[in-house]
Amino acid sequence: MAELSTLARPYAKAAFDYAKEQNAINEWESFLSIASSIVRDESFASLLSNPAISAGQKADVLLDAFGKLSAEQATQALGNFTKQLSEHDRLALMPEIHAHYSKLKSQELKQVDAYVTSAYPLTEAQRKTLQEKLAISTGSIVILHEAVDASLVGGATIKVGDKFTDGSVRGKLKQLKTQLTA
Repeated sequence: MAELSTLARPYAKAAFDYAKEQNAINEWESFLSIASSIVRDESFASLLSNPAISAGQKADVLLDAFGKLSAEQATQALGNFTKQLSEHDRLALMPEIHAHYSKLKSQELKQVDAYVTSAYPLTEAQRKTLQEKLAISTGSIVILHEAVDASLVGGATIKVGDKFTDGSVRGKLKQLKTQLTA
């Protein structure tokens, strides 16, 4: 896995730098997201491993599939990027490239992802308050990803980056049990 990540990083950086220069960051992210989905498809994966199909043909198939899935047709730059990946037998790296690209975009826009799991769905007021407090503590724009887990009983857990906060009733009960049995 680390090898794929290492191989994908310079491609993601090059794509991001170009997209930033062209004011097309969101368009490139959209392309990379769709291309990642296409590359993960079993039939496309078998096409990638077929030595009888040239690199150019593989790139063309990916670009055609993207064109059918996207309202925007692939630009020449996206086509060139895809053909470069194909010529170096790197189309399978598309999901890793997309992941690195998304991180670069988040860093550029000073965004962080916050994963909130609560016992009950958050109200709009709770969502807004949580987002504001996290924005202050992180110094970034916070993108909330919400999930509901009734086993928490009450409260919520929050994960931002590598920091995890357990404010759930279940977590407090586990902590109390540990203290009482220690």
